[in-house]
Amino acid sequence: MAAPLSIQELIDAGVHLGHRASLWNPKMRPYVFGRRKLIHIIDVRETVRGILRAKKYLTQVAAQGSLVLFVGTKRQASETIEQQATRCQMPYVAERWLGGTLTNFKTIRSRLKRLEELEKIIEGELLSTYSKKMQSSLMREYKKMFRNLNGIREMNRYPEVMIIVDPKKEKNAIREAKKLGVISIALIDTDSDPDEVDLPIPGNDDSIRSIELIMTQLADAINEGRKEAENVKYEAPAVEAAAEPVAAEENA
Repeated sequence: MAAPLSIQELIDAGVHLGHRASLWNPKMRPYVFGRRKLIHIIDVRETVRGILRAKKYLTQVAAQGSLVLFVGTKRQASETIEQQATRCQMPYVAERWLGGTLTNFKTIRSRLKRLEELEKIIEGELLSTYSKKMQSSLMREYKKMFRNLNGIREMNRYPEVMIIVDPKKEKNAIREAKKLGVISIALIDTDSDPDEVDLPIPGNDDSIRSIELIMTQLADAINEGRKEAENVKYEAPAVEAAAEPVAAEENA
């Protein structure tokens, strides 16, 4: 298991810096340490608690072979979301949440088939048979679809958990997750409603360093769970083999 974060690491990354006090959601009161000038300061002890709860749950989920969907479409989050989801081999949405990504999954799967068709056209010799205008149109369609759908092209079933950066920004994703009973874990700032998510991690959701630090920890937990699952899979045959002589003795 990766080493837990220290309070100093969180502070150095600016995780403790919330929004302007005038913009806060009063439901975030339990996670606010105080105020510095016009800015709310997040209680990083609560951040650590949130991280530990989330990591424990994610390790269990990954060990069971379930999917975790990373979602973060804001400019500060998209690159980190793609990197960390890819590192732990999980699906992600880092550009735009398409309505129905979960609740109309069949339609999204059909769009993914269209993406595959376009790739075959572009990568093969077929593209040259089209007019210049049509080639340009196909390339535009491909780039748009790739940007929006590439992160979920291997998601062949519903995720068990959704990791979100800024639930206020990703309210549509949150709504769909609730409808389907998908557990939500969110890096949540002082302007959001913590009641909207299942496992809130209070922290700065606008800082690239803050987002990267938290998402790396969560991806580490997923990788830890995947390793546990692999170890169990490889150990099982050895246990069965060891049991065979005993069975043979009983039959003798």
